[in-house]
Amino acid sequence: MTTVYRSVLAIIGLGFALYFFATIGPLFITQPDIVAAFKAGYVNPYSSGFATDAIACWLVLICWVVYEKLQKGIKHGWVAIVLGFMPGVATGFAVYLLLRTYQRPAI
Repeated sequence: MTTVYRSVLAIIGLGFALYFFATIGPLFITQPDIVAAFKAGYVNPYSSGFATDAIACWLVLICWVVYEKLQKGIKHGWVAIVLGFMPGVATGFAVYLLLRTYQRPAI
């Protein structure tokens, strides 16, 4: 079961990263304006809700990573934080859960 869990996490995390860079990458290469890219997430109330949710999820991920680093000794969580910023929380969260499965004993 652990192999299936890890495989699904890897597929989701990598799948989102690929989708993100395939859809946003070409536009960002031609118009490398990070402020405009950030503002584009807030063009209407619906996108604003989704953008704010993603940012809040990233902040929760940061709290969790720091807590488990200090309390449980989980290493390399900073990688998940960076990936949570770019390409996004789906990839960062999946990577963090994978890191945990290799560092925490089975319960």
